[in-house]
Amino acid sequence: MGKLIYLITTSIDGYVADKNGDFGWTQPSEEELAFINDIESRVGTFLLGRHMYETLAVWDTIPTDGPSDGMNHFAKIWRAAKKIVYSTSLSDVSTANTIVEHIFTPDIVKSLVAESDKDFSIGGPHLAAEAIKAGLVDEYHHFIAPLDGTAIYSRLSVMAQITCKPIVCQQSGDFHVSTVLSSLLLFFLFQMK
Repeated sequence: MGKLIYLITTSIDGYVADKNGDFGWTQPSEEELAFINDIESRVGTFLLGRHMYETLAVWDTIPTDGPSDGMNHFAKIWRAAKKIVYSTSLSDVSTANTIVEHIFTPDIVKSLVAESDKDFSIGGPHLAAEAIKAGLVDEYHHFIAPLDGTAIYSRLSVMAQITCKPIVCQQSGDFHVSTVLSSLLLFFLFQMK
């Protein structure tokens, strides 16, 4: 039986893109990509909204023997996996092993995941929200990407008062949170770097 995994990178206040739609600040470091690849290596099917599919489709053409081990590994994961794109406007896809579904049906997804010996990964906040609402997501991986700028509070020393498990602090300053924490706690952790 597989699991449905939701892996997302956001700003501390939960945004996946800025007001212009730019999400370049979410690009993972080599260390973070290795961590992501470890999670995604168990995935046999990606469930994607149209925007996420259009963003990730480039992995069909990225060389698997380039200078980045993390990128090489993810390109192999992406190419080996099936892709289901949920879109009401998309009718054709350019990547291998990809089909388009026009309606996200939770019961069908639940059956697909239960019958699989590999995991599923869901991508795109709107599609993931539907899966979360239906109670389908088994595992959450939330990366918080710090943004450079002026903080409204000084760096706070609250770690002595708070015990959080599990959290992996990446050298780059990003945090991987695999449990649901309050946004206030995440803000304090963000300020600790």
